[in-house]
Amino acid sequence: MKPISTIINGFLKNSGLSTGVDQQKAISVWGEAVGKKIAENTEVVSVEHGVLFIKANSSSWSQELQLKKKEILLKVNNKIGNNVITDMRFV
Repeated sequence: MKPISTIINGFLKNSGLSTGVDQQKAISVWGEAVGKKIAENTEVVSVEHGVLFIKANSSSWSQELQLKKKEILLKVNNKIGNNVITDMRFV
């Protein structure tokens, strides 16, 4: 008998839904991936087609995050365990 998690993961992969599930994980791992200071000054608005939409508290935070975009993308994808987030946009 297989564990339920194995069955669910297999279903998600076979149905093509695993990418969407992984993308949604980006919302829940955001704070852990970027750290307390960035998390306190940002909010994940949504994720669509591999693009993470982030609301920053100010334009200076948006600019700072833009400069660290590659580093942040790497951290978020590492937390998810898959490279499903391909870009970030600041709104």
